[in-house]
Amino acid sequence: MSAPRIVRKHPEPDRANDVVRWAAFCCVLVPVVLVWYGISTAAAISAALGLTAVTSACRALLRQSERGAAQLRAEERQPLGGRHGGTGAGAHRGGRHTGDGAPVD
Repeated sequence: MSAPRIVRKHPEPDRANDVVRWAAFCCVLVPVVLVWYGISTAAAISAALGLTAVTSACRALLRQSERGAAQLRAEERQPLGGRHGGTGAGAHRGGRHTGDGAPVD
């Protein structure tokens, strides 16, 4: 007989943080490589500043996207109901209805 397997739920890795870490690493690495290959220090610093600006903008967009996705998931988990929720017992959708099929003015 085999022993029962215990399934542990691990939190999902934060992929946005991984992307930002790699981008920050590249913001440091690129200027070093540029200086190594003979580009002026001023040009390497300019490249680093440009990469930092792009990385910051991408980080802000990733965070905004994560907040939007979390809000969407939270809205999906909320049960229908309440004042304007789904249709309950006795709820009629549409216009007025008369019992005899006469037109309504």
